[in-house]
Amino acid sequence: MAQTVCVIVSTSDKEQLEAIVADRNRPQKHVARARVVLASAGGDPVQRVAARLGVSRPMVWRWQQRFAEEGTDGLLRDKTRKPGKPPISAETVAHVVALTCADPPHEVTHWTGRAMAKAAGISLRSVQRIWEAHKLQPHRVRTFKRSRDPEFVAKMTDIVGLYIDPPGHAVVLSIDEKSQIQALDRTQPGLPLKPGRCGTMTHDYKRHGTTTLFAALNILDGKVIGRCMQKHRHGEFIRFLNDVERAVPPASWLKPWSTTTPLTSTRRSGHGSQGTRAGPFISRPPPGHG
Repeated sequence: MAQTVCVIVSTSDKEQLEAIVADRNRPQKHVARARVVLASAGGDPVQRVAARLGVSRPMVWRWQQRFAEEGTDGLLRDKTRKPGKPPISAETVAHVVALTCADPPHEVTHWTGRAMAKAAGISLRSVQRIWEAHKLQPHRVRTFKRSRDPEFVAKMTDIVGLYIDPPGHAVVLSIDEKSQIQALDRTQPGLPLKPGRCGTMTHDYKRHGTTTLFAALNILDGKVIGRCMQKHRHGEFIRFLNDVERAVPPASWLKPWSTTTPLTSTRRSGHGSQGTRAGPFISRPPPGHG
């Protein structure tokens, strides 16, 4: 780009430019522009002015042109520019929200950010902002179960009451069972963890059948009474209840509740036994309670 502007600085303009350069509170970009104009007033070529001030030639050309058009005031403000990208329209936002609340295409389970960005023709970050603004989380699903038991409210009150307001001089236990736990072992022993090296184990393993874990949580002190058994039948569950009863101090009431089938007053085992009862019961009353 050839030099097309001849910079002519009047006495008043020179005083204003020198005042800008001498002002320590001025932004440095204003000082640099004033120095360009003052250096150009002597008629030196653009290349020499740029070399003397340590700036680029396009900068010298730009502010020479600005000073010639708008004077000193033009050096103190930047031109307004349009944003690089227009903001997302309300129609696009509504479209994204409607698509998110509808069923996803094809056989996918939920909308992903990239799939929505491709469908709506916007960026992934824009989709994330829209979801965040509208509190949409398509990857999360909250499950629920509605009971058909007509005595649901009474049973729920009984269970919640045991946790919130347990009876005096009583032990409240939450009992659950986990069946079909795989007992696995590695084919070779691994190396332990050491500084600078992680622990190791083989990728393959040996099966040793399955086991069933029975556990009772004392909600007062957090202690757990647990036992593993090879089978999962009513007989094993009764033996575990007997173990729990023996582990509790004699001067206590025992109020266990099975969380495997919650909100049921009587729990029969999955093997059809009529003799197993895991609902709330009381045994070994302390002295003085009859």
